[in-house]
Amino acid sequence: MQEQEFRTWLGKRLWKGQSLTKKATDNRVRRSFRAERGIHGLGFAEDTLDELFDAGKWQQLLDKLTALKSDPEADLEGMRAVVPKAEEPHVQLGNMIAALKQYGYFREGRDPNYSTSETTDEDEEDESQADKIRRYVLDNYITPARAEGQPTVTITVGPLNNEMGLQMAWPNICQALEGRLFLELANVPRPTAEGPRQSTTRKLTFSLKSKAGDVTGPKQLPTNLILFGPPGTGKTYQTAREAVALCDGSADYPDTADGRKTLMGRYRDLEAEKRIAFVTFHQNYDYESFVEGLRPETGDNDGATVGFRLEARPGIFREICALADQARTRTVPPVSATGFDFSDRRFWKMGQGAIGSEDDVYDAAISNNYITLGWGGSIDWSDERFSTFEAIKAEWLERNPEDPTPSNWTQMWPFRSEMKVGDIVIVPYGNTAFRAVAEVTGDYRYEPSAEGHYAHRRDVRWLLTLDEPLALDTIVDGNFTMRTLYPIATKRVNLPALGRLIGDESAEAVGEGEVEPDQFVLIIDEINRANISKVFGELITLIEPDKRLGMDNALTLTLPYSKKRDFGVPANLHIIGTMNTADRSIALLDTALRRRFVFQEITPRPELLGTVDGIDLKAVLVKINDRIEYLIDREHRIGHAFFMGCDSRAAVASVMRDKVIPLLQEYFFEDWSRIQGVLGDGFIGARKLAPPPGIEGEERDSWFVRDRFGDDAFAGLVGKAPAESEPE
Repeated sequence: MQEQEFRTWLGKRLWKGQSLTKKATDNRVRRSFRAERGIHGLGFAEDTLDELFDAGKWQQLLDKLTALKSDPEADLEGMRAVVPKAEEPHVQLGNMIAALKQYGYFREGRDPNYSTSETTDEDEEDESQADKIRRYVLDNYITPARAEGQPTVTITVGPLNNEMGLQMAWPNICQALEGRLFLELANVPRPTAEGPRQSTTRKLTFSLKSKAGDVTGPKQLPTNLILFGPPGTGKTYQTAREAVALCDGSADYPDTADGRKTLMGRYRDLEAEKRIAFVTFHQNYDYESFVEGLRPETGDNDGATVGFRLEARPGIFREICALADQARTRTVPPVSATGFDFSDRRFWKMGQGAIGSEDDVYDAAISNNYITLGWGGSIDWSDERFSTFEAIKAEWLERNPEDPTPSNWTQMWPFRSEMKVGDIVIVPYGNTAFRAVAEVTGDYRYEPSAEGHYAHRRDVRWLLTLDEPLALDTIVDGNFTMRTLYPIATKRVNLPALGRLIGDESAEAVGEGEVEPDQFVLIIDEINRANISKVFGELITLIEPDKRLGMDNALTLTLPYSKKRDFGVPANLHIIGTMNTADRSIALLDTALRRRFVFQEITPRPELLGTVDGIDLKAVLVKINDRIEYLIDREHRIGHAFFMGCDSRAAVASVMRDKVIPLLQEYFFEDWSRIQGVLGDGFIGARKLAPPPGIEGEERDSWFVRDRFGDDAFAGLVGKAPAESEPE
């Protein structure tokens, strides 16, 4: 088939007024290829779709597939030729027919939007089942009830499932109707729920009087804050206090050594839970590092290692947005690692179908609460005699001598025998992300109807399923390998982060948004060092508090590299930046950033300093800063943090020599007379340099830092006594 030309044609096709997604295009191309591979099995002599079309047999092909869809059992050979591994062949065949109709239009040279008025099976598939449920309930329940002036409308899950002709879609119905998207779409508050979760008897009663604003408004408004001030004023420490206060609601820790230690301990705990992230801007920092960019990836989903491809990889901002949005839309309270019992559990990485080409495997596993293994063929390994590794290997080689692929026994044995009820399974999305977490609830079983295609299963309880995959380092250190199934060492698993993502397993689920969401904080150190427009790009608008997801004026956009639609910044994500005013004046900061952030000045606090071995550190700092402000400006003062850890005269002298004087050298561009003007003769000395022989001129000063600061150097600095001359 003419793949590239067909893709170009599809790229001009619209669905609901928008261009087809890459996934929708890939689906149409893949199904056309499947049909092409099965041409001979359908009784045609031609080898390709184009040959069939040119021979005038296109309608015959569509007729055969339509008849097969109506009665798959009538021609099992033909069905296996085009959809060999389908659990629901009529669905697969319907999608294939829709794709082939469009390929036929392409070959006829028709306009790509010739059939947009028709709703094909594939178009229906592109609209997720959850979307169809939302749209159906809105059109058939909410809107008519509103028109009749009814105060409420009640929907029972089981009858709705039957009414829509769905197959045991109770979990999807509950999730779709109790989620944020439907509440915003229907302009209703969270429903009152009766009956067990995800059951046929669950009743959802919607009030038709409230406005959407009552539903989505968060209790805590998003914070955009920049702490600015001279170096050494404790801006970084203050960000820790602000971040803990935003996450916990308060940070009432005493301003003592023990209080600071306790505060930083809590800060580290929140970092471990991935609720606080930290990044430092620099001159070369860019959008691709902060939001998302293309990165080379080797291999593919089938384990190949040849060549590479470019994939859109999220940066730190998109990663923490995904975590915050997952918390914002959850329906069970979050917990820490102590809230979910991970003791005596093993952790496993296990793929569920190749991404892109076997998405139906993953979707079926999620819908039917199981995990499945593709290795192991059509052999039922349930018998007790297959409880050992050697027994499985021997049986496979005896039955399949032509296929000595080791994965058929090296993967089957741990899946059948090593994995235990209660173990935790993490489903990957590539090698650097994950998309679901499950708890194993059943022993190995074989599914005969699968006919060897992912026929080996274990029942699970899905603890977490993600609409958008999260970065793997959120819960696991390091990357995954391409192997389908293997255990993960517990020490690699971030239990606090995993426990928070899973939520409280004993809590009753409520409507999306009813749980007060976890708060997240992104700290951007040295925010003024980067080109803000270059780093934030179009997100500079989305970070405005009233434009956040969950707010009245929420805005979303499509990201440029991943093409992810409806990306927004959650309202439970707070941004704290720091800015050293000695590096760059606040007046020069990007105007767009100034308008979207609140600025809080962090000034030197000499009152926090005491006396050390007779040195009045408070007076020393005040005097130094007064002189700096007189000679330069207030933005170049130095902070109290320089002296906070000093407990002896030697420590104070070391700070003066190694930190303060080098900083003053930078401030005054090596103008030593001014440095001496700030510190006095007790720290900076000078001697006269005579002109070289034969050169007429005046004597010049040669400046130096004294080898040892005299006993009265600090007293002379603050003006309490004259400074000594060069000490002996």
